[in-house]
Amino acid sequence: MGDDGRNLGLLLKSLAVKTRPADRDETSSSPYKGLPAHQFWRRSISTVEPHRIDPVTQTRFKIGRNAQVGTAGSCFAQHISRRIMASGFNYLVTETGEGFDEQARVANNYGVFSARYGNIYTTVQLLQLFEEAFGERVPLDRAWIRPDGRFIDPYRQQVEPPGFADEDAVLADRSRHLAAVRRLFEDTDIFVFTLGLTEAWRSRRDGSVFSAAPGVVGGAFDDTEHEFVNFDVAQTYDALSRFLEKLHVINPGVKVLLTVSPIPLIATYEPRSVLVSTTYSKSVLRVAAEMAIREFDWVDYFPSYEIITGSFSGGLYYQPDWREVNALGVSHAMRCFMNNYIEGRGSTATDIAPEAVRSASASDIVCDEEIMDSVRI
Repeated sequence: MGDDGRNLGLLLKSLAVKTRPADRDETSSSPYKGLPAHQFWRRSISTVEPHRIDPVTQTRFKIGRNAQVGTAGSCFAQHISRRIMASGFNYLVTETGEGFDEQARVANNYGVFSARYGNIYTTVQLLQLFEEAFGERVPLDRAWIRPDGRFIDPYRQQVEPPGFADEDAVLADRSRHLAAVRRLFEDTDIFVFTLGLTEAWRSRRDGSVFSAAPGVVGGAFDDTEHEFVNFDVAQTYDALSRFLEKLHVINPGVKVLLTVSPIPLIATYEPRSVLVSTTYSKSVLRVAAEMAIREFDWVDYFPSYEIITGSFSGGLYYQPDWREVNALGVSHAMRCFMNNYIEGRGSTATDIAPEAVRSASASDIVCDEEIMDSVRI
């Protein structure tokens, strides 16, 4: 055989037969043995049809038909409120726009959330709203003037599109608003809050966070009075935990459901790619939500963020701009929400869901953040 024989002999010599150690305990097993399928990627994601994936494995509470549900947060939170209303559950609205016709109510942002606060993107905004509503803080900025001579509320700059006639009108409306916020926090059984952003603009004088940067909708930017801030995990969670503690004092029976918005930032003030800033922001918010459910047993987390952004969907749940969530994505997230959190979930809710989604297109969602893109030039 010559060289071929020698080579074959070397090959056979190099082969090793692996055998099980004779002294191995046959009863031992990996700590992962026997765990449920949802704890393994291949079993719960890879082998499941994308539209059937449901990452909710357990819930701390259910939402009964008579439970009063309040909502606040970023743009995506509106999908949850719409689904609750469309399914016949008790959606709590304490600022209804009584006295306005339906067209005026819609035009002036009544019923978008439980109270007319517009988008509340950061946990610091949520905390300062609670403290102001219950007399724990009085912000220094009271009203800003727009270029057209009308006035706006610095903390909800776009809730009144026509603007207010003067500063007194702003303050009178804010007083009514804060009364509605108090009723919301005192009466809600389930409070759903969607964390949206970490970037914000605030007052150097008293630390108050504005709903948009001064000078975008109204007011005038002054770097001696205003500053940009990008909250970190500690700042975000500190505000969230303080809010939760205060809420539980005035409403001991309340349950809170946290979500993180899957919608990327429309713009970043950080000198880097908006994609990088989006990853930072959502990571901070997700960690803060996780910290909350570990500290408070009456707080839960719904993974709408994971459902929409998960790699299993292949980007199918976004509009062509890769930012807005489309009806298909909303439907998937809300189906998981209804199936897991709604008490007595039945065929009625299943039948009504698609209609509710189709009627809530991206153009119907009120998003204060959009103003930053419209004035970028």
